[in-house]
Amino acid sequence: MKHVRIATYEIKRGSFQELADVAQKGMLRKFQEQPGFIRYGLADLGEKTCLSLSLWETRKDADSSVPVAATWVRENVADRVELRSTEIGDLAFYEGTPARV
Repeated sequence: MKHVRIATYEIKRGSFQELADVAQKGMLRKFQEQPGFIRYGLADLGEKTCLSLSLWETRKDADSSVPVAATWVRENVADRVELRSTEIGDLAFYEGTPARV
């Protein structure tokens, strides 16, 4: 079973796209350096709210990502966002459709 970290943030300054560009260059790379990292994404929920979603091999890996994310946010985008919630849970499945070439 994989584990997921879900966090919601209120966007205080700037646009979602500006935040996504910064997160893709920064938070993604930071997570990629962490043990057990699988995937990371950021979604626009509208009304100045975004969702950070990361997938991890173990619960310990997911738990360890919380202070990593908090530090990165504090050091890079604290003037742009405010954390509203963070949750970690077991992911029963995460499937997709194979790419067609």
